[in-house]
Amino acid sequence: MIRTQIYLTDKQRTEIAALSNTFGKKQSELIREAVDLLINQKGRKRREAILSEAAGLWKDRRNLPDFKAIRSEWDRQ
Repeated sequence: MIRTQIYLTDKQRTEIAALSNTFGKKQSELIREAVDLLINQKGRKRREAILSEAAGLWKDRRNLPDFKAIRSEWDRQ
């Protein structure tokens, strides 16, 4: 792990301390869990946005090969 210093507001510090007592976990562990949740949430949204932008990217292209013909050649025994 890499040591990182962050600044918390008084409210954040109070709440994380309360959660730490409630769940019996270290504050640093709770902060890492929160960071993981954020990464997963934002990462999913970022991937969805990229896929949405890519959808139909080639729909107007006219210089693509005939994929059905190519595929039928692969299916021959």
